[in-house]
Amino acid sequence: MTFAGEVKNAVTARAALLVIGVLGLQLLFIASYVGALHKPDPTDVPFGVVAPQQMSGQLVTGLGDLPGGPLDPRAVSDAAEARRQIMNRDIDGALVVSPTGATDTVLVASGGGTVLADTLVKIIAKAEEPRQRTVRAVDVAPASREDFDGLSSFYLVVGWCVGGYLCASILAISAGTRPANRQRAAIRTGVMALYSIAGGIGGAVIVGPVLGALPGSVWALSGLGALVVFSVGMITLALEALTGIVGIGLAVLIIVIAGNPSAGGAFPLPMLPDFWRAIGPALPPGAGTWVARSIAYFKGNAVTGPLLVLSAWAVAGTVVTLLLSMRRRPDGAEEAAAAAAAGGSSLA
Repeated sequence: MTFAGEVKNAVTARAALLVIGVLGLQLLFIASYVGALHKPDPTDVPFGVVAPQQMSGQLVTGLGDLPGGPLDPRAVSDAAEARRQIMNRDIDGALVVSPTGATDTVLVASGGGTVLADTLVKIIAKAEEPRQRTVRAVDVAPASREDFDGLSSFYLVVGWCVGGYLCASILAISAGTRPANRQRAAIRTGVMALYSIAGGIGGAVIVGPVLGALPGSVWALSGLGALVVFSVGMITLALEALTGIVGIGLAVLIIVIAGNPSAGGAFPLPMLPDFWRAIGPALPPGAGTWVARSIAYFKGNAVTGPLLVLSAWAVAGTVVTLLLSMRRRPDGAEEAAAAAAAGGSSLA
């Protein structure tokens, strides 16, 4: 056999296409992670300003005109309101101007991301220098000492996402990527649900009671984990039902390549480039990370939107998986139809 023939036997056309697809995913992985994380710059960070009325407007304008546009400042009535808005995750920080002394206060929330909190303090300290004023930082939602840089929420959600698409991939590879009938699709959905509950509880227990990395309700985190795992798993099953084994690669594209760097984990959303900042909240890793941090540090505030995002992925994946299984004939029907067709042609 010639060398060309050996090559054709060793690498089929289908395998070659899959290899090319993997290469594309590899390059997209590099482009997405490096593109999102290589130069974190804060842009339009929601920021409150508490100052005497006669200087509030001028100060808001000055902070809004800082080079590079790092802040999106707005006047806030008083320090208590600023704290409330930070805890509700409406703003990421606030400057409270002292009406008497020369030291102002910067309110931050390192639970939402230590890097962003530190960056806000540096920005305000530099902006205050021309006015001969100093600043002190007050952390109204501090990250746990066991939660370095506030990253535990992100890594927890990444683990849940990995479990979701790996479980779905195993279910597909072990018995065919496309569910042959409604019963098989329903069974896979049930298995995915049970796995999601176990994964959610296990992850919450590890980061909470076992490692002490995250405060907050273990049961609330468990529920979030189950939803994250199930949403990722079901969208993976749906993609596999649509495209076969290619669906695994599409799931990796959505969850790992697009979702992880845009999740606001390593750097919170206001520090990401526009594209990643826009897509992050709409993808499971971003929605999950936001809710995990809210449960741990912000009394469970501002979680409705992200929970709806996760629920939408879960419902869409489930509906597509079940609908596609209904379009396929039950086990044995295809063989019976083929036999009937063969019998009809022999009679003819």
